[in-house]
Amino acid sequence: MSSGNHESRKKLRKDLNKDLNKTLNKHWYSFAMPAVGKLVCLLSRALHHGGSALPGKVIERLDPGFLARTLATLPYGIVLISGTNGKTTTTRMVTSMLRDAGFKVFTNPTGSNFTRGVVAALAKTMPAFGTKLDADIAVLELDEAYAVHFVNQIKPRYATLLNVMRDQLDRFGEIDTTAKLLSNVAAATEGTVVLNREDPRIRALADVVPSGTSVRYFGLDDAVKSMFPTDDDLHNNVEKNENCEDGAVGRDSNLPKADVVLSKVGDHEAEFIIKGQRKTTSVKLDGAYNIFNAAAAATVVRAILADAAKQNSALQKFDDDALMAAISRVTPAFGRGEVIEVNSAPVELVLVKNPIGFRLALASDHPQNHDTMIAICDEYADGRDMSWLWDVDFTCLSGSGVACVSGTRAWDMALRLEYDKVAARNVNTDLEEDVKSFVNGDFSGNTKNAKRIYCTYTAMLRVRATLAQLAEVKDVGVGK
Repeated sequence: MSSGNHESRKKLRKDLNKDLNKTLNKHWYSFAMPAVGKLVCLLSRALHHGGSALPGKVIERLDPGFLARTLATLPYGIVLISGTNGKTTTTRMVTSMLRDAGFKVFTNPTGSNFTRGVVAALAKTMPAFGTKLDADIAVLELDEAYAVHFVNQIKPRYATLLNVMRDQLDRFGEIDTTAKLLSNVAAATEGTVVLNREDPRIRALADVVPSGTSVRYFGLDDAVKSMFPTDDDLHNNVEKNENCEDGAVGRDSNLPKADVVLSKVGDHEAEFIIKGQRKTTSVKLDGAYNIFNAAAAATVVRAILADAAKQNSALQKFDDDALMAAISRVTPAFGRGEVIEVNSAPVELVLVKNPIGFRLALASDHPQNHDTMIAICDEYADGRDMSWLWDVDFTCLSGSGVACVSGTRAWDMALRLEYDKVAARNVNTDLEEDVKSFVNGDFSGNTKNAKRIYCTYTAMLRVRATLAQLAEVKDVGVGK
């Protein structure tokens, strides 16, 4: 932020810190919590356990008030981002845009979206024996269930609620249960709630937003709605074409006005409508679903800038054109379209965890241009119930086939492909060995071919760790 705002920010921090020790659970040893987290992280890596949340779990046990006490000092508060699909990418976008605008941003970049993951990220960021976080604002991705635990500890100033879809049914139950969880976030937010107007369950959360909290929407132009089916579309026998794209049906035409509307999706290009003006920008992200996330990110950033400009007039210069430029600079989050160079060939990692997400990922695919691998695991973070795979249409892979199917549920995945007449040429459960063979060309006969790996969350972590043995892989705190 500009130096002219330094004194006002200093005063705001002082006011927020007043009587903080009395109202939050602080122990005599609380000052050492970041050091404890850093030590646990070092030990975990030395023992090859990896994992980004263990330090947070230890700190939460020792000092339950650490999270709320630390984040309460931020002058511009907390942005909470939740929903079934797109949390990590949207969080990355909001963080990047705010940094471009001049904010010091704290975030949890690893996708470890439980409260302990946030605590672990705090411990990593803060000085070993410090009690203050050097940031203006926090942008936090939170799992739908853990978001409820979070807002019970500290109220966000901004919330962005993306969508609700059938995902991890063994954890969340049916879709209305997920919407109920997110309603707690909407009801606890003190500044602005940003909602997806195209998702009827998310749109309905406007009813629980408290008086004094504003509501903003992001949405889709009619020209692109067919590219973004809702969960209800999926379960209402939506027409499918040969490219695995779904047509949307039954949309409510009586929709509220959206601040940011996605109006066109091109090849690494997007058009948005903001205040009646069409704005075009290039994008580095792959997949139409990631570009829709940009509409969500732009909406909440515009709300933050409008509030912050009241304290810092210099922010008024960061207008909608600057926002478009910021979108063009955002790169994929780890495992979400991330590309890793192995043997001089690109290996793209695509996270899939529910039917809509997998369908949209396939809709943006051109399988004839690369070798394909699918890695499915069923650990707790993935959800144990893999029946959702039967709601995905894989026929767009029938021409090229799948070079390798791996992971703990490889045989379940291979069976599903067989029903769509998709050839799975190598089916194994040894994920690490399969990844090495896949990228080394053992399954295709060509090392230099581009590769694409669809993987569930824990499979993605294992794939990245294996690729790190073969090439340079950015360490984002999840271990190697």
